[in-house]
Amino acid sequence: MWQVRTPLRSVLGDMALWAVFCAAGVIRFSNDPATSVTLDLVLPLLVLAVAVPLARSRPGTAVLLVNTLCAMGLTNPASPANAYVLALAGLSCLLGARTGTALTPLLVLVGCLAVDLALCAVLQVPAVWWFYAMTVLPSALLLPWLAGRYWRGRRELVWGGWQLARSLEERQRFVAEQARLTERADIAVDMHDSLGHVLSLVALRAGALELSPTLSPQDRDDVAELRRTVSDAVDQLRETVTVLRDEPRTKASPPAADSVEELLGRAVASGVPVRWERNGPLPALSPLIERGVYRVVQEALTNATKHAPGSTVQVGITHDSDRIHVRIVNSEPPAGPLPGIVAGNRGLAGLRERVTVLGGSLRTGPYEGGFQVSATLPHHATAKPTPRGLPEDTTRPLPTNGTQDTGAEDTATGAAPESARRLAHIRRSARWRFAAVFAVPTVAAVFFLPAVAYLAYQLATSVLPPSRYEELRVGRPRTEIAHLLPPRPFPYPPDDARLAPRPPGTTCEFYRSNGNLLDQVDLYRLCFSGSRLVAKDTLDAGTE
Repeated sequence: MWQVRTPLRSVLGDMALWAVFCAAGVIRFSNDPATSVTLDLVLPLLVLAVAVPLARSRPGTAVLLVNTLCAMGLTNPASPANAYVLALAGLSCLLGARTGTALTPLLVLVGCLAVDLALCAVLQVPAVWWFYAMTVLPSALLLPWLAGRYWRGRRELVWGGWQLARSLEERQRFVAEQARLTERADIAVDMHDSLGHVLSLVALRAGALELSPTLSPQDRDDVAELRRTVSDAVDQLRETVTVLRDEPRTKASPPAADSVEELLGRAVASGVPVRWERNGPLPALSPLIERGVYRVVQEALTNATKHAPGSTVQVGITHDSDRIHVRIVNSEPPAGPLPGIVAGNRGLAGLRERVTVLGGSLRTGPYEGGFQVSATLPHHATAKPTPRGLPEDTTRPLPTNGTQDTGAEDTATGAAPESARRLAHIRRSARWRFAAVFAVPTVAAVFFLPAVAYLAYQLATSVLPPSRYEELRVGRPRTEIAHLLPPRPFPYPPDDARLAPRPPGTTCEFYRSNGNLLDQVDLYRLCFSGSRLVAKDTLDAGTE
């Protein structure tokens, strides 16, 4: 689905991303002279140099590597804050954008959090470290991953839209090609039904003229050559129609320019013995039915002149209350078919398709030594012609109002197009991912933010500034120094501070010397005997 990038572009993109991630570490290293060049600069840069390109093929492994850098920050006795949280967030975002499934990335994120919390438990770090591991690191892992998944969903939605547009364009071209083939098939139908009929009559007239006793031998040979030429033209026409009528469209053609009476009149004028009659009142027929009756009579006359020259043709048209019956019967031919006139095999098949499409029926077969064609048609067409060999949904016109065709008509029939189903699935997935981007942080906030806010409040309200600490005097009662003390003591001093030697019979309280919530700061210990301050001590950050 994703666009394939050139190797040079991939390398340049990875180098730029590596530079951005490393910039935060370099700035942090330059501002903290107590850090180690090997552990705090060289090693992280090498890990990032491996993790960034690895994120293209194994983004989960890359996240695990960078989380290791962040876990190394938890071992720092001065502060858990780590400059490579930015890299962890960026690679988590790439994990969501480059991974289609959700189970494996979730296992990676849970594994990272488990490692971080287990390290806090093993090292027995202070509360600030736990606060960092339970808020900052999960935020750097989970929220960017959700953003990456949403980004991937949006890209899939756009890609699915372009795929649907491309499929609609291909379908439009297919419909246009089918329309062209349909027109070609219609031409073939008219050629076979009209021109073939006329040529058959010409060949019949030429054959009758050839038998005239008034012709000279030369004239008879010329007429015979004319008949053979017409017969060859009929054969060539049949071959052309065979090619053109490959997968024909079985719709009825527009109404003929002439009527059945005129058709029969031309046949009589050509020497064909025709007798016909019409029974019943003539109803108002639809143009499609009129054309269908005309084609039935025309095809039957054409077959009679080709296969039974000289036979008598009887045509009967009977009108009922709701249907019309057409019956054409030719008698047994006196001398068999003329030489050179070869029977085709597509006329009756095409006629049967035409009659069936119009809602009627057709019966053909031998009858008393001759041949019979019988058709029954309704006064109005009851079936809509449909292209044969063309999918049902491709006969529907494409939308012209700029909207996408989502297969509503196919859904009504129980079968939606594949492109519409795929686009609907991508849209649902994008909506779920978009909802998750907001829902998951909201749920996490409901559980963690109250605890985090309470911890931050405890830390912020237990700060004793150094200037006030200096004003405290040993031996003064608590009531005189109460205005210098913060609202509450620090509730989470390390065990080393709690167990440090203190004056006998005293109660000690601890206060933070700095309001920085993420850095380890010096602690002030005030020991009271009753309500009087008897000792004050400073415990530096390294004690914790």
